[in-house]
Amino acid sequence: MTARALLISGAGRYADPWHPFARTSAAVADIVNEAGFAVDIAADVDDALAGLAESAPDLLMLNIGDPAGPLPEDAVADAPDPARDERSRSGLLAHLAAGRPVLALHVSSTSLGYVPEWESILGGAWVPGTTMHPELGVARIEVDTDAHPIVAGVADFEVHDERYSWMRVSPSVRELAWHEHDGARHPLLWTHDYGGARVVYDALGHDERSYQSASRRTLVSRAALWLLGDL
Repeated sequence: MTARALLISGAGRYADPWHPFARTSAAVADIVNEAGFAVDIAADVDDALAGLAESAPDLLMLNIGDPAGPLPEDAVADAPDPARDERSRSGLLAHLAAGRPVLALHVSSTSLGYVPEWESILGGAWVPGTTMHPELGVARIEVDTDAHPIVAGVADFEVHDERYSWMRVSPSVRELAWHEHDGARHPLLWTHDYGGARVVYDALGHDERSYQSASRRTLVSRAALWLLGDL
């Protein structure tokens, strides 16, 4: 049976002025589809999260912004709704409690501030006032080649992207790729376990140029397959 992936894409309060979520989500869906998944894209983030227990995708992918952050100029802010937030949180936790995996991408690390467990799920966090990124551009990515199925055969590569730096990263994660900035090495790809559910965080993916890199596409494809135990 074909594995089913649900890709939740930033829209509404989960959009922001900087990230072209519709285009990056389409690129990710294309990659994962080529890996053999049937991919559904959901842009109603809260409904998709709340419905995870019933929809039960084999793989959840998150490409979403910070609902507490700035919105695009043409967007209207939603009124606070704690009940909605709790439904979204409960759906995500039900997905993980069932042992189903999560692939979180790029700015998703800043999202879900209303989910107290989010940093523990992801294995790290964007820290306001500390975490930053150098100017968007071509970057050298160092890969721990052959140290894990996701990075098997993938050498260091260059990609046009943002490079998150000075994130708070749990010592329990398995770091697989990094970049260097300001004399320090910053992880950009890692695996994590949350209560028996596999999690991968990939900090790259600012815009569609990130997914034009063959090595980058390989890492996304392999992450999806590994999350389901297919590598």
